[in-house]
Amino acid sequence: MSVLARSLDESDDDFLAQAEPYRRELLAHCYRMTGSLHDAEDLVQETFLRAWKAYDKFEGKSSVRTWLHRIATNTCLTALEGRQRRPLPTGLGAPSSNPTDELVERAEVPWLEPLPDPANDPSEIVGSRESIRLAFVAALQHLSPRQRAVLVLRDVLQWRAAEVAEAIGSSTPAVNSLLQRARAQLDAVGPSEDDQLSAPESPEAREQLARYIAAFEDYDIERLVTMFTDEAIWEMPPFVGWYQGGPAIGDLIHHNCPASGAGDMRLLPLTANGQPAAAMYMRLPDTGGRHVPFQLHVLELRPGGVSHVVAFLDTSLFAKFGLPEVL
Repeated sequence: MSVLARSLDESDDDFLAQAEPYRRELLAHCYRMTGSLHDAEDLVQETFLRAWKAYDKFEGKSSVRTWLHRIATNTCLTALEGRQRRPLPTGLGAPSSNPTDELVERAEVPWLEPLPDPANDPSEIVGSRESIRLAFVAALQHLSPRQRAVLVLRDVLQWRAAEVAEAIGSSTPAVNSLLQRARAQLDAVGPSEDDQLSAPESPEAREQLARYIAAFEDYDIERLVTMFTDEAIWEMPPFVGWYQGGPAIGDLIHHNCPASGAGDMRLLPLTANGQPAAAMYMRLPDTGGRHVPFQLHVLELRPGGVSHVVAFLDTSLFAKFGLPEVL
């Protein structure tokens, strides 16, 4: 139960009944705007508090869903004032790194975070999968907050320009101008539309993910290397380097993975951002033989192999994904 729900009395049950069904899509909306799961959760809570305080003034001129998204958008815009964008290592502008070089960590950078898929029904996100893909959310970070808001409201939520203008306190011509610039910027930095990506629920993706997990658990780097496409990319915030191609990725793992052999790593399959994913647990010398959270991998899978892995080292994400503290 949310903090808001606990703070309301029975007279506010109508508000909760009207608003609660939209919590998940509001979380996705705030996540697209901020690139942070932690921030998105806080902003949804703030949205519900603002909406609750204003509910007696809600006249029903729009749907509750539209009203809540309007509040959430402005809550996000306020929160984003003066904040840095959240990149992935590939978005920093540097060329691919040498896998044998020393890793460089920048913990002060507000890195992009992954988004858990609904545990009860992953099909809920199928219709909006492209709009929560990690590559798309990373591309949104190159836009200004207002460009981001306009593009998401127009192209993801399919609002009319006049509705967007009213929501953000602007004019329709200004919204159209912001949208045009946002689309051009996104075309320059964003992912191309690609029907070759494997959906996480497909038999092919499940089989690929199972083989990926088995290769890690067997500590079989040679087998793992063969699973990557020629142009595959590996990145792992908060380290700034990124690596391209199976051989380079294999060298990186060989030189930097703390595992010493088969059994040191265990991986649990899951989905994140509408993509196949896996939670990696590592058995380390000081963990008493237990496997503890280590990395959370979000993958892009294609018929030719694994084309992209973002391995997040922020272990606080494990709790957000409902994962166990130890195996």
